[in-house]
Amino acid sequence: MESTSPAVVMPTARQNPFDPPEELRRRQGLGPIHRMTYADGGQGWLVTSLAAAQAILADPRFSVRPDHMSSPIAQPATAPVPPGFFLRMDPPEHDHYRRLLTGDFTVRRIKLLEPEIEAIVNDQLNAMELAGGPADLFKAFALPIPSQVIGELLGVPYSDRQGFQRNAATLLNVDLTPERRQEAVRELMAYLRDLLRHKRSWPEEDVLSGLAAHEGLAADERAGLALLLLIAGHETTANMLALGTFALLANPAQLAEVRGKEEDAPAVVEELLRYLTIIPHVVRVALEDSELHGCLIRAGDSVTVALSAANRDADHFADPDALDLTRSTAGHLAFGHGLHRCLGQRLARAEMRIALPALLRRFPALRLTVAPEEVPLRSAMTVYGVRELPVTW
Repeated sequence: MESTSPAVVMPTARQNPFDPPEELRRRQGLGPIHRMTYADGGQGWLVTSLAAAQAILADPRFSVRPDHMSSPIAQPATAPVPPGFFLRMDPPEHDHYRRLLTGDFTVRRIKLLEPEIEAIVNDQLNAMELAGGPADLFKAFALPIPSQVIGELLGVPYSDRQGFQRNAATLLNVDLTPERRQEAVRELMAYLRDLLRHKRSWPEEDVLSGLAAHEGLAADERAGLALLLLIAGHETTANMLALGTFALLANPAQLAEVRGKEEDAPAVVEELLRYLTIIPHVVRVALEDSELHGCLIRAGDSVTVALSAANRDADHFADPDALDLTRSTAGHLAFGHGLHRCLGQRLARAEMRIALPALLRRFPALRLTVAPEEVPLRSAMTVYGVRELPVTW
């Protein structure tokens, strides 16, 4: 049932870099759904249990469109949704665009890409070894690998990485003005339109060449699809690689469990995904009246689904605040749930499963050069993580 406590403002202050805000966890202990005051002063809902989160995310009566959706945290107005950017679309538009790309992220396609991922990881580790420590692991390892991998898959030249990495980070920074974020969108869209025109004339074996050849899409639709893949394909995995390594280095007992047990890498990856939940929350808006755990959610109400809390639900995960690399993580929501479950989840898993063991194998003495509390965090970003990770070996 709904908590009888006063409406909560979205908690964001973290006492530990790996844990959800304590106030969020306290609310979770009071019930699965709570009244919530949004940043614009409006009233909506906060969902904290795994079962309630799954119910909302799987329910087509809840929309992802930003129209009339309130934000749980104070931030400038969001930029308009680019054509083809189906992350912010409902069916049938969402289904139309997503179907165009599902063939590029099948188990078979990702399996074929694994040797390329291994080569990219090995090259990056060679570069780190040659340069020597200390180093910022985010810049030296975590960011370059997914940038190169998604570039390889899409057909985006890695030599252009600085531009798209800078603009992607700008787009995801909720502290910046909407004008600055929209400028980043325009620059990325212009770059991708030019690249897609080139692919149309000189196609290769990559995703963008396939989009460029699709006669049923307008130029801006192709660019919007490419924009979504480019941003989602490197920002999320880069932050998981960096924050995941940070979590292991800060938990020596768990790190010792990982070393030399590469056969356990898939389970390690799943627990890190659950434990860290780098996309802390998502928002839906009710399209019609519905009931959840005895609460009437009215049409037009915004509902914030706290994924980071749901992934620490004690009714589903034993001792949920512990990093336990041997646990069963079935049902975690790090990639979302339902219709909008992450399209690139297989690619992200493959990158982490290959890169993390390779890093620890190459640098067995890898360690932080600062205290864990001194590692700077990306608290103002849509995707949570570290700004840098100072290490040596």
